[in-house]
Amino acid sequence: MKTVTESKCIGDLSDFYLQVDATPPINIKYSKLFNGQENGRSSLSIPPKSPMSPLATQRSSGALVTRESVANVDVSWARSQSTRISLNESLNTSGRWQYLVDEVQDGCGNIVSYAKYHQADSGKRHPTNAGPLEQRFTVHERPRVALRGCDSQHPLRVPKGKSIRLPVQLSSTGLDSEEQGTHHLSYLFTPSAEVLPNQEHGKAAVLEEFKLEPHAAGHEVYEPGLYTLQSVESASCAGDVLEPSSCLLSNPPEPTLNIETQVIPDRCAGNSVGLLVDLDLTGTPPFRVSYTERRSGGPVTPRTVETHLLHTQLELRPAHSGHYRYEFQHISDAIYREPRSLRGERLSLEQDVKPPASARFLDAHPARKTCIGEPVSLGVQLLGDAPWKLEYELVHHGRRQKRKKDGIDNNIYTLTTDELSSGGEYSLALTAVTDKSGCKVSLEQETKIEVALQRPKAAFGLIEGQRTMLALEGKKVNLPLRLQGESPWTIQYRNSDHAGEAPTTTLLKNSNDEIEVKEAGTYELLHVDDATCPGNVDAVANRFSVEWVPRPSVKVSESAAIELQQDRYVKKGICEGDEDAVEIAFTGTPPFDVEYIHHVKPERGSQSTSTKKFSAGINLASVRMVTSEAGSHQYKISKLSDLSYGHDPRKFSPVVIEQRVHSTPMATFSDGGKTYKYCKEEEAGGENVPISLKGSPPFHLEVEIRHHSSSKPELVTIPNIETHEYNLHIPHRLLALGTHAVRIRKVRDANGCQRRMDQGAPHVQVNVAEVPGITAQESRTDYCVGDRISYTLSGSPPFNVFYIFQGQERKASASTTNFRRLAEKPGEFTITAITDQRSVDCKAHTSITKVIHEMPSVRVSKGRTATVDIHEGGEAEILFEFGGTPPFEFTYTRSSNPPRGKKSQVLDTKSDISYEHTKSVLASDEGIYEVVSIKDRFCAFSTQRVQGKSGQKLLT
Repeated sequence: MKTVTESKCIGDLSDFYLQVDATPPINIKYSKLFNGQENGRSSLSIPPKSPMSPLATQRSSGALVTRESVANVDVSWARSQSTRISLNESLNTSGRWQYLVDEVQDGCGNIVSYAKYHQADSGKRHPTNAGPLEQRFTVHERPRVALRGCDSQHPLRVPKGKSIRLPVQLSSTGLDSEEQGTHHLSYLFTPSAEVLPNQEHGKAAVLEEFKLEPHAAGHEVYEPGLYTLQSVESASCAGDVLEPSSCLLSNPPEPTLNIETQVIPDRCAGNSVGLLVDLDLTGTPPFRVSYTERRSGGPVTPRTVETHLLHTQLELRPAHSGHYRYEFQHISDAIYREPRSLRGERLSLEQDVKPPASARFLDAHPARKTCIGEPVSLGVQLLGDAPWKLEYELVHHGRRQKRKKDGIDNNIYTLTTDELSSGGEYSLALTAVTDKSGCKVSLEQETKIEVALQRPKAAFGLIEGQRTMLALEGKKVNLPLRLQGESPWTIQYRNSDHAGEAPTTTLLKNSNDEIEVKEAGTYELLHVDDATCPGNVDAVANRFSVEWVPRPSVKVSESAAIELQQDRYVKKGICEGDEDAVEIAFTGTPPFDVEYIHHVKPERGSQSTSTKKFSAGINLASVRMVTSEAGSHQYKISKLSDLSYGHDPRKFSPVVIEQRVHSTPMATFSDGGKTYKYCKEEEAGGENVPISLKGSPPFHLEVEIRHHSSSKPELVTIPNIETHEYNLHIPHRLLALGTHAVRIRKVRDANGCQRRMDQGAPHVQVNVAEVPGITAQESRTDYCVGDRISYTLSGSPPFNVFYIFQGQERKASASTTNFRRLAEKPGEFTITAITDQRSVDCKAHTSITKVIHEMPSVRVSKGRTATVDIHEGGEAEILFEFGGTPPFEFTYTRSSNPPRGKKSQVLDTKSDISYEHTKSVLASDEGIYEVVSIKDRFCAFSTQRVQGKSGQKLLT
């Protein structure tokens, strides 16, 4: 299938063709879709072009061609032929059209079906994109154009120099709005001077084109002349120009004014009482003429005359005497609406006026109404020169009472009648007036006075036999009234419950009317007036009570677990997972519909809000609290309605309930599955088991300790844990040698929330080992430098011995059960702890202290070799200075002074004791004195050399 374009217009032909390759005769079946819906099926038959084709007629039985005759027979008719078939259908409906080839059958009976390309599984037809098997196009409506409000009999008139929009009206040939798009239009224009007498275009006509956008009011034109629409085109189609299509644009002449005057004389006094002004106008009616009037010494008063006539009269008859000046200021007409100034034309008038005496009622209509027994006062305006004399008469039931009033100096006079004692209608007429000139002028001024026959009365009516009613709040309530008198009545009432408010006044026209109220309370009638008279209120029926049906309200039942804090209820905190609810009470008419907003601010994660609803058939309901998630929960009752009232946010104050859901505390071992080592001896200590706690401190912890050989566990309760990290030290009394399983059974925090741990929760193990021992081989405490300090160790070697020497902590190893140290330096040596191979982490704490003392020392003669010569029989002083701890025991010798090369001989040996650090000895015998041994309180030393033994370690 092939076509020229995919966009066509109403009235066009479909203009496409089918190209078929087959052996004629050919039968083609095709279908049409309109806007996606099937619009009919058709069939085309194409006969063979060759008259020799036996397929053109129904063939008889037998062979068409034999082998013997094939050489002499023309069989070109049997060949496949390419045939083009044109389809030209008139398109009269706008929309989306689609032509689909369904089936092709050739002359040999071969059939090719294309239905599978056009049908879904359901078998319904649908638009396709099957390429050469389909043809689609869109048919558009043609636009139409005409002028609106302007034709050959009704031209457009605009002021000179002003523009106007040519009133173009677009439409289309069908329902779809082609006029919504941009349109291209053209018109023929002839200037007004070149338009022919028969309102046709002249030789000077020109063709103009313009675009009209959607929703545009028209095309703006300036020049006067003849405009005729020629063509219109939309984005898709050319359109038609309808009548009226021509419009004449003209500039009418500007409005003008001419005036002529004549004096209006007074027939009695002969004075001028005014001017009669003839106004001659040109232009386009209606006209509006403005002028000013000024009385000598007075202000300027603007005045206006409006007329549809080209000639009219204006009567200038002032009510007061004096000199008057009139100036005509502006003029405008139907075309030139902007006022044109007349000041340059000097259109002004002056006159001296002395009007005749006159009088009139200021308010003669309608008839004045009054009450029986009351006088009536009416205002009368007097014209002329004071003083005036006024004559009038009062007529009632055929009786006429004449009155007159002399010496009236004010031009406004209040005429007051006598008291009107009879009901009915009165006539009050002004009959004559005389001013200073003495000219009496008869008058025809009359007004009616209607006197009521009785005074009005007001009372409240009954509703179901009483003057009370119950109504829905906010609804308008009509209170019945019973009124007597003449309509309309003016009622004054108030709500007695609002004593400070001003009374309400309303006007009623029906004797059984109603007053509309919107608030509850007791309404009291205060005063009544009818159309004429003040009246009385019935003292028995002057009150009516209005009460509201109670609006629904909600209140939370307070208890020890919930209390009101400022503008919200705060419910006692609850533990996560515990059951809890709040009781709420309703007032109103059941059933109640409640909507509340549940806002959750969890301890972890993002906040969430949900809206929930429920109904309550009685005045009490229970709202279940959500405790499945720890955090801050807020329940805001936002909407409430009952049988009588829907929800009104202006009348309902939301009720807020808050509750803290405490998270269940959690206790876990910081190093779950770890094995901790303890020593059998409590003094040897043991590792702390770190526990992490979550919740609000202080915590209460219960721990289970089970020995591997025992079925009964030991329980440890730890109260008042103030921190979130706790180091558990297991009491030694609960431990025995071997392995223990330690498990947390339960934890409770300050909120009273408790968690019981599962049996399969992570636990730790505690291994208890025997501690090694150490004892000194000697019981003494004091040692000297150079002594050996020996200990015996118990346990499994190797050992680590921890000690303090000279203020420093040190460690030494021992591979056997003997531990020795050589006291090389003085100081305090303390064994503090010991470990062995089985319990590296178990220190057996002890405190074995040994004190190592410095060896005593002695110095003779301050450490110098001194030679002292004495006489025979004389004495020399020998000074001994000691180092160590008193008392000191020392031995010294006296030896001979041998010749050079000879050894000295010990001549004498003496021992002595000193309790001080110095001692003097007098010697008279000749010789060499030398200390050979010394002993203090703890240690001794002699000049004999001491040899050390092997295998001994020094103290370091």
